[in-house]
Amino acid sequence: MARLFAFFLLLQVAGARPAPFTTPLTPAQMASRQAVIDTTKGVIVIDLLPAQAPNHVGYFMKLAGEGAYTGTTFHRVIRYGLIQGGDPLSKDPAKSAQYGTGGLNVLRPEFNAEPMTAGAVGAVLVPNQPNSAGAQFFICAGDQPTLQGQYTVFGRVADGLEIVQEISAVPADAQGRPADRIVIRSVTIRDTPPPVKDPLVEASAAELAAYHAVLETTKGEIELEFLTGKAPETSRQVLRLAAAGVYDGTAVHRIVPNFVIQTGALAYRDKPLTAKQNALVHDLAPEFSDEPTVPGVVSMAHGDNPASGSTSFFICTGSCRSLDGKYTAFARVARGMDVVQAIAATPVDGETPTEKIAIVRVRVIKP
Repeated sequence: MARLFAFFLLLQVAGARPAPFTTPLTPAQMASRQAVIDTTKGVIVIDLLPAQAPNHVGYFMKLAGEGAYTGTTFHRVIRYGLIQGGDPLSKDPAKSAQYGTGGLNVLRPEFNAEPMTAGAVGAVLVPNQPNSAGAQFFICAGDQPTLQGQYTVFGRVADGLEIVQEISAVPADAQGRPADRIVIRSVTIRDTPPPVKDPLVEASAAELAAYHAVLETTKGEIELEFLTGKAPETSRQVLRLAAAGVYDGTAVHRIVPNFVIQTGALAYRDKPLTAKQNALVHDLAPEFSDEPTVPGVVSMAHGDNPASGSTSFFICTGSCRSLDGKYTAFARVARGMDVVQAIAATPVDGETPTEKIAIVRVRVIKP
């Protein structure tokens, strides 16, 4: 990836190098600040990291305050790798051949230990010139360990990593230039707002029972009601994952006729999780009960270890009584059993559907 990335950092046009920028602000004065990047694809919120890179943060805040990023574009992308933007030349479509060469040679490096993982925001450099950072920046859409220590990380995506990933995956030519202009409408600096409490975290079992999940699949909708009296923590976790969009884009990867359909496995998701989504995923302690495993009952899948379930679940389409007390039954189908049976009727190769069937989106509702 480092070699590919270097390809994107086009050589700066030769000229006089300005004096390096030094921010007049202290790290304390820049602490707890965020950059809100409004783009034509959606909003990306970045936590700025002045303790790690004060001059880079100070310069970014200065340019944002001056409106320098308004009208610039994300002019280079690597699919689920990274996106690059902030070049002042990218405001002008007539200068597309020069994109990647503007706004550099302003900052000295502030290399730090902040990991080059999904969501890291780094300063673009001219290849082999560590003192060449400036207005341009890149955002990692996925983990980029080969870039660690080579570029200054000065921010991290707090919200909108899915927008970064969407931008990274837009149609582009062999050089990574997007087919359509992806414009930065504005960059606004704000105080970091206090965290928003997740109402599902502290809800009682009785309160959780008020929620349903609607699985919008390519075959139709399936509505689930939760067995919070039998499996409160599994119900809570599935609702949290659903509300966070973790299940969106996952495939039905297993069909056993007259037995089960299975989905929710992250290995069958069509795009990587965001950092926030990934932070929610963990193994679940089993909550075995006397709930009979009959058609329409939904249970958490697991491996040899009963405590290894995390996201994948199955819906019984036939009698599954042999599974009673061995898997956590946490929900039942309240509506859409006809859709479940339509999925179950899909031709299979072994236990793999020959047709792609996916959960497009999951809505958490209070009916």
